[in-house]
Amino acid sequence: MSRSIEVKVNQDIALVEFNRPEAYNAFNHEVMSLLWDELTLLARDVSVRAVVMTGRGKAFCAGGDLKWVQGQGGLAGDVFHRLAQVDHGAITEIRRMPKPVIAAVNGIAAGGGFSLALACDFRVMDQSAVMRQGFTSNGLSIDGGGTFILPRLVGLARALEIAAFDAPIPSDQALEWGLATKVVDDGTCVEEAMAMARDLSQRSISSFAASKRLLTDSYGKCFEEVLEDERRLLAVCADSADGVEALAAFVEKRKPVYKK
Repeated sequence: MSRSIEVKVNQDIALVEFNRPEAYNAFNHEVMSLLWDELTLLARDVSVRAVVMTGRGKAFCAGGDLKWVQGQGGLAGDVFHRLAQVDHGAITEIRRMPKPVIAAVNGIAAGGGFSLALACDFRVMDQSAVMRQGFTSNGLSIDGGGTFILPRLVGLARALEIAAFDAPIPSDQALEWGLATKVVDDGTCVEEAMAMARDLSQRSISSFAASKRLLTDSYGKCFEEVLEDERRLLAVCADSADGVEALAAFVEKRKPVYKK
């Protein structure tokens, strides 16, 4: 029996795939629990230096499986409350992942799949791929960290527009609005995301992790707190193996070689 989440590691790059193409990779409690577990393992795996996420078939991820929710019986709110727990666990793991996470958006990314893509550090979209907020058209409020990340990418006014009207966002518009990092020819987003991951894997992952943490944590802090965080992590990075190698390479006028 095939797993709903498939993970393949090629050298130091992990490819994480939703594997429910018959349901447009919509997720239920079991799927997100498995994703959370896999991301937790990848975060701790020192041999993995970057992660690419995608979906099999025609979709990246269509969000929560509403048919599954309806079939659970009882109050839908109780089902969503339990589903959100594991969904938020996986989202948090992505945001705290001390290595780059790239979404290869090969098709529709809607609802929870939209929020999942936004949680990744970079988003490479196939030309025909589409993003859609999805929640409000189904009588729901935005979930999966979308209300935190979306306005920080596009601004509050545009985020409210996306929330209110829920219009499909084609790849060129996603790129213009800052929702996509890059748009590529159909069928090549995974290849392009893997190439980006390989590029990043040659760089200092420890400095990336520190910068990602600083940027993520800067919201909600005053300027002086951010400065102190920067000062502390700057010293940590300078004393790390990557920092020592980078400074030596600069003095010796050569390209740094980071240990893997």
